[in-house]
Amino acid sequence: MSQIDADTLLPNSRVKQAVAAGDVTQLTRGKAYAEAGDTFELDGQRFVVSGVDELTLGEFTDEDAQREGSADLDAYKERMIRVHGGNFEWDNESDVVRHRFEPAE
Repeated sequence: MSQIDADTLLPNSRVKQAVAAGDVTQLTRGKAYAEAGDTFELDGQRFVVSGVDELTLGEFTDEDAQREGSADLDAYKERMIRVHGGNFEWDNESDVVRHRFEPAE
């Protein structure tokens, strides 16, 4: 367990604001940026990384999409394509790392 910089895990200010507001409670990235038990701070509030799991995009669920701030999996897929421009194609076999976090007590 260690203290990490929020910038390491959270890629931009929109995501940071959504995490601070409680609208985003997980983030899926192409590799691990934290370990379970790591902590980070946003606007004076401390968060703990509660889980880091490897999975494929094909294992991603509506619940995962909602934890990432999308209404459902289809909306999440559309957002990922839009955010990454022409450099992203949804491939169910692609390996990703899911980071879950919550406010620290």
